[in-house]
Amino acid sequence: MKLKENFITQDIYDSQYLVPIGGEAFNGMARSNETAAFIVDCLKKETTKEKIVDAVYNEYEASRDEISSDVDEILSKLRSINAIEE
Repeated sequence: MKLKENFITQDIYDSQYLVPIGGEAFNGMARSNETAAFIVDCLKKETTKEKIVDAVYNEYEASRDEISSDVDEILSKLRSINAIEE
């Protein structure tokens, strides 16, 4: 899976914004907290959920179960705005 090319990110202060640049039904922008931004950054190249969980686990102090749940939640939100190629 990968972030679609017609979505870009912009870091402004302590937030990351995900913005569609055309061709998507989603009109707006999504603001990410630090963890969500880390996950979005992982999606800038082809990856899997397992690789994202591993990367988050290596970066943050949390249980793998908690991280897996958080990754599922963020991926679900990104899917709801059609931001991921699968």
